[in-house]
Amino acid sequence: MFEEFYDVIVVGAGHAGAEAAAASANMGMKTLLITMNLQTIGQMSCNPAMGGIAKGQIVREIDALGGYSGLVSDESAIQFKMLNRSKGPAMWSPRTQNDRMLFAESWRIRLERTPNLDFYQEMVTSLLVEGESVVGVATTLGIHIRAKRVVLTNGTFLNGLIHIGEKNFGGGRAGEKASFGITEQLVDLGFDAGRMKTGTPPRVDSRSLDYSVMIPQPGDERPGHFSYLKEFTLDRQIDCHLTHTSEEVHDLLRSGFDRSPMFNGNIQSIGPRYCPSIEDKINRFAEKDSHQIFVEPEGWKTVEVYVNGFSTSLPEDVQYTALRKVRGFEKVKFFRPGYAIEYDYFPPTQLKNTLETKLIKGLYFAGQINGTTGYEEAASQGIMAGINAALSIQEKEPFVLRRDEAYIGVLIDDLITKGTEEPYRMFTSRAEYRTLLRQDNADLRLTERSYEMGLSKSDRMKAMEIKLQETEALMKFFTNTSYPHQEANTLLSSVDSALVKQDDKLYKLLSRPKLTLEHMKTLSPVADYFATHNPSEDAVEQVEVGIKYAGYIDKEKANADKLTRLEHVKIPEGFDYTLLKSLSFEAREKLGAIKPSTVSQASRISGVSPSDISILLVHLGR
Repeated sequence: MFEEFYDVIVVGAGHAGAEAAAASANMGMKTLLITMNLQTIGQMSCNPAMGGIAKGQIVREIDALGGYSGLVSDESAIQFKMLNRSKGPAMWSPRTQNDRMLFAESWRIRLERTPNLDFYQEMVTSLLVEGESVVGVATTLGIHIRAKRVVLTNGTFLNGLIHIGEKNFGGGRAGEKASFGITEQLVDLGFDAGRMKTGTPPRVDSRSLDYSVMIPQPGDERPGHFSYLKEFTLDRQIDCHLTHTSEEVHDLLRSGFDRSPMFNGNIQSIGPRYCPSIEDKINRFAEKDSHQIFVEPEGWKTVEVYVNGFSTSLPEDVQYTALRKVRGFEKVKFFRPGYAIEYDYFPPTQLKNTLETKLIKGLYFAGQINGTTGYEEAASQGIMAGINAALSIQEKEPFVLRRDEAYIGVLIDDLITKGTEEPYRMFTSRAEYRTLLRQDNADLRLTERSYEMGLSKSDRMKAMEIKLQETEALMKFFTNTSYPHQEANTLLSSVDSALVKQDDKLYKLLSRPKLTLEHMKTLSPVADYFATHNPSEDAVEQVEVGIKYAGYIDKEKANADKLTRLEHVKIPEGFDYTLLKSLSFEAREKLGAIKPSTVSQASRISGVSPSDISILLVHLGR
């Protein structure tokens, strides 16, 4: 059946696998995407939403690199919100509520229209390994398919076990079987494996809910886009709704704790700290008498609703009884109960910064197999694995993003340097250079680099260049043009800001906290410029943020420059740390296990002190 020798095989067609396959194929690699069910490509296994705090920045970065997640999210959006608008721009995070079925359909169609990409439906049970290199995969039918590189994106399917109360059964997610064989083989090859847990809430019938007693949660009046290409416009939206649990609900849930797999010992693995189940929230935050429940529609046409905030693995009768006591859910009808799922993962310190494994050449891991949680985290790893698999075949330099270049860089560096013992989720607080890594400038940071690799196409590059030209022209205007102080004082009086005594440059006025660029349009020089040049909203946003936060941006750039100097100090592959007797025992142990590629990465390993780094630098001739 498979006479061709593929360049890249991607195993799994979730968010990581879909992005990996698209990236590889779009870079000219003959690619095969293998999945157990072609009808669930790009499926939203949990909540019907993309983005959010820090996650929205990641989707923008994927889009800037030429990935599909932003376009798919825009095409299937039923609501758009920019979160954290009341805070600084480093915290602004786009989020879409999505039509679950349309989201998966959009992914399927885009992948089918991607050149160089083939599909096959079957379970992969093992890898074909020769020496220290992967050379393909084997399936349940005994078919051997050969390839130069393999990307594993198995999600929650590796030995997946679903829990509902005291019942458990094998499965990768509800209604789908688990995958077996790969974990056992990788362990035999020398990999360390572990178990993690995640969960999902009940899905219910919206026709059985009373929305009149809930709080509407509308989208933005002027909805934006994830993709910088702006191919889709959201001209109508669906409201989400907010309600709350109560002490009565909590008491009913507690009545089932003795049958909860979380508390009776059936689940030993660790779940996501920042997305806990409702029983975990009640247990950990016993002083709280209520928790928020977000009622999220699953699409334009379906009546199915996602009960966000009520993730649970309690027995189905306990779930039902308790949920009926939530305001607005008194007559609720279930489509399916919530459940928890345990699955295998591989500690990501076993990976290089390209996401290639250290033990087996040509084998890449992406997504939940690396211990992450979330569609966006998975998709970002997928595109990076696909890119690096393609580049390695082309014998080109790998594509590695630094911590000051992208949230994706922070994510991968955290994983391979620090590892994770609980499902890893991205937050803005994880990025020390978050003022540089805003959602609005991902295209300016990444599109040109992607274009040079052959992934981003000319339409993206042209759109980025136009935005850059408009931004530079507007910034030059604000830097070099003065305002009439009489006009300025009229404006300043209206916002209760201190008056000025003489004309000065426009950028100094805009840097005041009470003034926005929209205010500045009342000044004649600014009004004339906008009338003649009509700069885009994107360029306006870049200039306003650049001027108002110039001090923070400059400080972060200076700190990033220091980091970059250590990034350039490479550590030879196979370096023997046991020879450096001056290193602390812990440093020798940690450095030998993680095998950092640069001194900068070495400095971020827990247990490696500044004095250890100094010793390492001296030994490397620095």
